[in-house]
Amino acid sequence: MNKKTLTKKQVLGIVAVVLGAALGITIFPILWVIVRLSHVVYLNNGVTNAILGAIIFYLLFLALAQPILGAIRRVEKAVIKQSPSFILFGSLFSLVGLLLANVISIPLYRMPIFALNTVVPILLMIALGYFGFRIGTTRLDEWRRLMQPKKRNTDILERKIDDNFRKYKILDTSVIIDGRIKEIAKTGFIEGTLMVPNFVLHELQLISDSADNLKRARGRRGLDILNEIQKDEMIAVEMYDGDFEDLTEVDSKLVKLAKLLDGIVVTNDYNLNKVCEFQNVPVLNINQLANTLKPAVLPGEAMRVTVVKTGTERQQGVAYLDDGTMIVVEDGQHYVNKPLDVIVTSALQTAAGRMIFAKPAHQQKGIKEK
Repeated sequence: MNKKTLTKKQVLGIVAVVLGAALGITIFPILWVIVRLSHVVYLNNGVTNAILGAIIFYLLFLALAQPILGAIRRVEKAVIKQSPSFILFGSLFSLVGLLLANVISIPLYRMPIFALNTVVPILLMIALGYFGFRIGTTRLDEWRRLMQPKKRNTDILERKIDDNFRKYKILDTSVIIDGRIKEIAKTGFIEGTLMVPNFVLHELQLISDSADNLKRARGRRGLDILNEIQKDEMIAVEMYDGDFEDLTEVDSKLVKLAKLLDGIVVTNDYNLNKVCEFQNVPVLNINQLANTLKPAVLPGEAMRVTVVKTGTERQQGVAYLDDGTMIVVEDGQHYVNKPLDVIVTSALQTAAGRMIFAKPAHQQKGIKEK
């Protein structure tokens, strides 16, 4: 047997009728006195006043139903996006603000002046309720930490800097999109738990919804990588649902979260790497790791490469190793798309990676070392 449930519009209609009836009983007696009809018994009675108030409010509701329902839907969407802790602490501190406003208003209620006994208490409730909500929602992490009992088996432990423990590895957007973090974590070289903040996930969603095809593909790749990491039983991963509303940049939020949890930021972003170093936040850069793991190349070493294009300088050719390392071949422009034996003359390490300089083996007369 199907149970019929009331729609949102019907519920609001009932609320409008009840509210109108209550206000009618309260306000209409005053109105009848003002218009000098208080002596008319069939007007000035509770039933009539309630019916008139209910009818008026119901008609107003019908006229304003769509805007009201639209506003309610927007509020619902905004609330659904928030974390449970945001709603909990926001509601709790709003109630504290309202209670405080009521306590302050007690002496005002006894005053005969309408502005003082009615208007001022209402304004106090609005102001203190709002301030309570803001205090509760802008300090979520601090309130959460205060509410949590300090036990040794909690998710986030109080640790000393010198203790030997596995810190949270906090992933940023670039390293998730890059994808290599999944394979590195599976090898066991990264200890501890990978943490994906909710604001990073939100940024990935924005990128995946971008109108730009390249950005959209990168964002979707990042989401796919996250799903694969989460499904892999060998990788420990946690979500962080908190946020820092006083900060707008994701990089700033990552740095603050790393300080809060005493964690390590994992990134491919050169600028974020520098910011973390400046603020004494531990950081792991996957690109630096990749460059470090590339095999060493010494001056005088011979190798066989294929020149793929001409270089920026005269008669230079450019080749690449399998790991992507660029090789600049002197007098190599004549060998484009041809295999060539070369001798390494020097290697240069830059922020962007490593660059190797070489000469064709048949032209090499001496080894120069930079």
